[in-house]
Amino acid sequence: MGMPLELNTLIVTKGREKRVEENLFSLLKEGYRLYPINIPIEVRKTVDGETTGTAVIKKVEWENNSTTVIYQLVALNSTN
Repeated sequence: MGMPLELNTLIVTKGREKRVEENLFSLLKEGYRLYPINIPIEVRKTVDGETTGTAVIKKVEWENNSTTVIYQLVALNSTN
């Protein structure tokens, strides 16, 4: 019996990220997802939205058909 797994190459937050520390965030996603660790990737609010920043994923945890991603924001794109 197989396990459904999704490979992601960007972080889509949909506004559900939670700040853990200054530039460290936690995001809970449904299903099992695999992300590249320690490689800069884009952060977006929606899949089709503009890039809001760049992050490096520090930790990925799978539990109870969900994935928790801990990432550090290394660059923020701002219109100000």
